[in-house]
Amino acid sequence: MAKKIGVVLSGCGVMDGSEIHESVLTLLAIDRAGAEAVCMAPNIKQHHVINHLTGEESTGEARNVLTESARIARGKIRDVASVKARELDALIFPGGFGAAKNLCDYAFKGPECSVNGDVARLANEVHASRKPIGVVCIAPALAAKLFGTEHPQITIGTDKNTAKDIEKMGAKHVACPVTEFVVDREHKLVSTPAYMLARNIGEAAEGIEKLVRAVIEMA
Repeated sequence: MAKKIGVVLSGCGVMDGSEIHESVLTLLAIDRAGAEAVCMAPNIKQHHVINHLTGEESTGEARNVLTESARIARGKIRDVASVKARELDALIFPGGFGAAKNLCDYAFKGPECSVNGDVARLANEVHASRKPIGVVCIAPALAAKLFGTEHPQITIGTDKNTAKDIEKMGAKHVACPVTEFVVDREHKLVSTPAYMLARNIGEAAEGIEKLVRAVIEMA
């Protein structure tokens, strides 16, 4: 039976939701590894909507995180509130500002952030079940908030300010090039910088593919 890998999305678009390249690369790597992706997202209002052509906020426009994430999942997606850890073998969080705006509020509150209740519940269930979790790009900030008291090793690449925030939340930051990844086998956490450092989709792909392989290997 194929391993089931949960993929937690946060909208559709790097500036206000999931980073689309990272999300699709994650789904592709899962499929190529012979596993099954289970896409999910919280059924909540997006923090705000960004016009990805101009980079400006579309004031007065509202979107739903689950509805927008369904674009990436081609409609095959679940409300994260309905997903239980027992259904999954592992969990992966692609990046994009949605991970830091919709799944948690790190983008606005830094180390004092909080994580969406349904997302936190599932991630904590998976972690408590000793199943691996992969975090891509900025998503390690969410993992640091959830699991920082255990002092896991994670990476967001080389950004000094974000690394300091991660360490303020209790995690140990490890500098890492874009095409590599960091594995904390004790805490079953895998992380890679992706577009925190990537100059192109190929660089992002290399690290993400390695992360997915490591997660599935530990699942």
